[in-house]
Amino acid sequence: MEEFNRLINAQLKTMERLLYVQSEIERYQDIEKKFLANQEEDKAVTVQEEIQHRKLELKTIHETFERQTEDVIRCYQQEQAAVQ
Repeated sequence: MEEFNRLINAQLKTMERLLYVQSEIERYQDIEKKFLANQEEDKAVTVQEEIQHRKLELKTIHETFERQTEDVIRCYQQEQAAVQ
């Protein structure tokens, strides 16, 4: 059960990171809209680059989360098999 709890805690930290990066993307998208509305294309391009960087980071975090989910399921199944 200790391993299972450790895996769940790691997964929760990953989820927190995922949610943080997602909120950052949304914040940058709002900034981008303001720059475009004010016809500040140079600033908008810089923000767009940051958005792309964050999206790549989000993809990596999501892949990590999926692997962690598989590990949690596997650990749970192993613990259930040991109990029977």
